[in-house]
Amino acid sequence: MTSPSSGSPLRVIVAKPGLDGHDRGAKVVARALRDAGVEVIYTGLHQTPEQIVEAAIQEDADAVGLSVLSGAHMTLFKRVIELLGERDASDIVVFGGGIIPEADIPLLQELGVSRIFTPGATTTEITGWVHDNLGRD
Repeated sequence: MTSPSSGSPLRVIVAKPGLDGHDRGAKVVARALRDAGVEVIYTGLHQTPEQIVEAAIQEDADAVGLSVLSGAHMTLFKRVIELLGERDASDIVVFGGGIIPEADIPLLQELGVSRIFTPGATTTEITGWVHDNLGRD
């Protein structure tokens, strides 16, 4: 899968913002993306929005995938999108998943989140969306 802007492999930051300490799902998604031909940079647990945006810019990422289980999704997604805008990096797509109420998904999309995957989403669904919406083969 290649990046439309550069022709190089698609690059995705997978990040765990905030204080929740469960990252199994993020690691599964990161591996699935990698197996689908995406260059994945996993930032690890307890990342601040500032750290995530800095990594995305330094790594020349095409997208940031956030995994939020703590209930702070509205604040964390919003802050990442704001910081990307402040750093003139609004072209970096933000998507994510986790324990996010259905009622909050349209609100997140209004903020600029491209897609939310809720529990039960398959890795095939996620990698397919990344391929269809971010990549070019």
